[in-house]
Amino acid sequence: MIKNVAVMASILWSTHTFSASNDEIVNFLSIHEVPDSLSILPPPPTENTVQWSADKQAFIQTRHFEGERRWKLAIADANLSANHMGDAFSGVLGIDISPTTTPKLIEVLKRVRGDSARLAVRSAKLEYMRTRPFVYFDTHSCTPESEKTLSENGSYPSGHASYGWAAALVLAELVPEKQNVLLARGYDFGQSRVVCGVHWQSDVDAGRLMGSAVFARLHAKPEFRQAMAEASKELKKLGVIPSAQ
Repeated sequence: MIKNVAVMASILWSTHTFSASNDEIVNFLSIHEVPDSLSILPPPPTENTVQWSADKQAFIQTRHFEGERRWKLAIADANLSANHMGDAFSGVLGIDISPTTTPKLIEVLKRVRGDSARLAVRSAKLEYMRTRPFVYFDTHSCTPESEKTLSENGSYPSGHASYGWAAALVLAELVPEKQNVLLARGYDFGQSRVVCGVHWQSDVDAGRLMGSAVFARLHAKPEFRQAMAEASKELKKLGVIPSAQ
């Protein structure tokens, strides 16, 4: 029975993550190659610990953002569909990161999304099935349309934060001249999940760790290195990367 519930939760979570544009779920890494969150991460904080208190305070302190510019950014950052998964970094690079403008880069990001936001966090999510903040406090999130699905799957670690950090690392490697602003945006992308009320701070911190682990593992895949080379050529044509680089 428990196994069936876990499988259903996995299906529901995957559907939520990628259903916005009916994206095909693709990866660079197989389930046997991807870093395993359950093996790597400690359990999420338990009640009456310092870490748990910090998680609750982070939630409470971000409630004042509701309706403000930061709240709206958190709503935008929640969309991981292929048409919007690059939006967070488009302004930093000064181009429209989209299937139309940057198809090679989007293909990289889509597959990194599958590895980081889905496979890498799956085992810990299913093991701990941690209750999300908006459910715990019986309140609402910045994406009410997703609350039913989110309430039925685990909060720890954050798949969005894992992807946001992995994507920032990918882009920082491609455009090292802008590494600081790209990584800062990747950090804020993860924080959007705390602002939104759908993840605890420790979920996001653990997600970033898994994003880093995925990024490191990807470099052992020739297929990833080739895809990155093609994305680099694409960005050079667009003038984002100096042609001499």
